[in-house]
Amino acid sequence: MMTESPQWFTSSYSNNGGDCVEVAANLVATRGIVPVRDSKCVGGPVADVRTAAFSAFVAGVRAGTFDAA
Repeated sequence: MMTESPQWFTSSYSNNGGDCVEVAANLVATRGIVPVRDSKCVGGPVADVRTAAFSAFVAGVRAGTFDAA
């Protein structure tokens, strides 16, 4: 059995400021999750977010739902 490893990436919008998250979108098709971790703590905890929840979050970010008032 072959196990798939996360292929981590940071958004190009992160501007390398150090307060970033990394995601591994390569596991969506096989596992139905998007692993998310803190870019400063790569050996630390990983949150496995269901694909639908992650998609809703990204849509909210794009729509400005989380912008400060």
